[in-house]
Amino acid sequence: MDTNDILARARDYLAKESDPDFRKQVEDLIAANDLKELEDRFYRDLEFGTGGLRGVIGGGYNRMNSYVVRRATQGMCDYLKASVKGKSLSACVAYDSRRYSAVFALDTALIFAANGITAYLFSALRPTPELSYAIRRLGADTGVVVTASHNPPAYNGYKAYWNDGAQVIAPHDTGIIEKVNAVRDIKSMPKEEALAKGLLKIIDKEIDEPYVAMVKSTLFRPELFARMAADVKIVYTPLHGTGALHFERVMGELGLSVATVPEQREPDGEFPTVSYPNPEEAAALKMALDLGAQLKADVVMATDPDADRLGIAVPNAAGGFSLISGNQLGALHLDYILLSRKELGKMPKRPAAIRSIVTTGLQTRVAQAYGAESHECLTGFKWIADVMRRFEETGLDFVYATEESYGYLVETDVRDKDGISAAAMTAEMTLYWRSKGKSLLERLDELFMEHGYHEEKGINKYFEGAEGMTIMKGIMERYRAKQPSAFGGVKVARIKDIKTGKEWQAGKPESAKDLDLPSSDVIQWYLEDGTMVTVRPSGTEPKIKYYILARTPVERDGLAGARAESARKISAIEADIRAVLS
Repeated sequence: MDTNDILARARDYLAKESDPDFRKQVEDLIAANDLKELEDRFYRDLEFGTGGLRGVIGGGYNRMNSYVVRRATQGMCDYLKASVKGKSLSACVAYDSRRYSAVFALDTALIFAANGITAYLFSALRPTPELSYAIRRLGADTGVVVTASHNPPAYNGYKAYWNDGAQVIAPHDTGIIEKVNAVRDIKSMPKEEALAKGLLKIIDKEIDEPYVAMVKSTLFRPELFARMAADVKIVYTPLHGTGALHFERVMGELGLSVATVPEQREPDGEFPTVSYPNPEEAAALKMALDLGAQLKADVVMATDPDADRLGIAVPNAAGGFSLISGNQLGALHLDYILLSRKELGKMPKRPAAIRSIVTTGLQTRVAQAYGAESHECLTGFKWIADVMRRFEETGLDFVYATEESYGYLVETDVRDKDGISAAAMTAEMTLYWRSKGKSLLERLDELFMEHGYHEEKGINKYFEGAEGMTIMKGIMERYRAKQPSAFGGVKVARIKDIKTGKEWQAGKPESAKDLDLPSSDVIQWYLEDGTMVTVRPSGTEPKIKYYILARTPVERDGLAGARAESARKISAIEADIRAVLS
């Protein structure tokens, strides 16, 4: 895109943006002739990825701002009215603690209202899973939560949901985008008018109360809490987000003692105590771990800003804390849920679990050990929700879903990952294994002994701006033009290209067969020793992501030997990947 096109798009944006702060940013860039920054803000429009809209806050079509939010909402209204006939329409709107979240949420609700769609707006910030729950409970036709999940403070986002409480997928995602791109006029109305006409309704307790009750109802052994909760200490951090409201209440009502990190308890979109409010990152849990050591906590828990992800750490034999990865906690959850259903006579006829394609194969092995099915889907909980829909159509019984990026779902009343219910299940699981004289780490080691040692490594490389998109596209094209024959000295046995929808044996293209997955820009290599390597450009951030999932049998050298061998394999594979990214 040349300079004239960029400037034309910038002036077009200025004619449409009503927010003075966002307007001034672009006006100042034009005045300073900062063409590089202008190009980054205008070379494309923000697109719906695995989580809807997400981007840096600021003026421009490639930014999160009032105009982009209003246009997206008008497009949603146009699509909804064209797709759903013969009934009064409604939408739920929630938001988290990020900068401009409350502003964007109110803008969204008022545009729904102006289009004759009743908007249910939460009175204050709420977790993302509660938005999904509200859609289903209120029978709404759509919903929006304003959040950028665990991204840095500069970001905000906009997740769009359909009437089942799940994030939109095809055909709704592309249908909404078509309507967004066709928007010429945006309808809105004053808040007072929307309230007076009953087109804007403020909600809180009527959703909070049943949501909390639902979370507690997912648990298997309430008697454990009555007997053991008083002896358990939990240290918790919401990382300046939405989680404290429900986390503290649920745990308190279960009788558990919770010490929330005071410096991180209050919502704050600047996230002043962390550089990255992500419970996947050890640095984000430092204050919680320090408090956990001080109070001799039995478990440390953290939720991300919109409380859909959960990270935990538990005491280890060395006197410190060990972080439990998303893959590991998911395996522990599935094991505990299936074990509990078996012990309590609650195993359904056709139990089935769901995992993303980059989640550990330990999940499948655990499921199969209990006679349950394990289904995989693309990365992103909207795809997990899609599989849940198919379960309902085919008679399979959902028991659990997870993805490696610290997302878990233990119930069917929510159709997105839920850090609050996952935390409650984790607390019960901790008590259960304690009652058996075991820690979570000891149970995890038992799973490794039974199913093989599973280790994982994620590698991310950021590529900002228009040039970055070209670089990432080039990496994927080069892989497809010449597939690697080995990683870390281990030969590739099988290849999946989910973009082309094909799977074949390495070196034998004639063996190709079709995949039963939606097209996505993902390549997976299955190595001869059972290790899997995956690459995909992120759908929500300007980065390319690699996943290494290694399984090593536990043999005569025991777990220590398996851990050492896994570390060696992963290090060699990582070296090959870094060579491509350098």
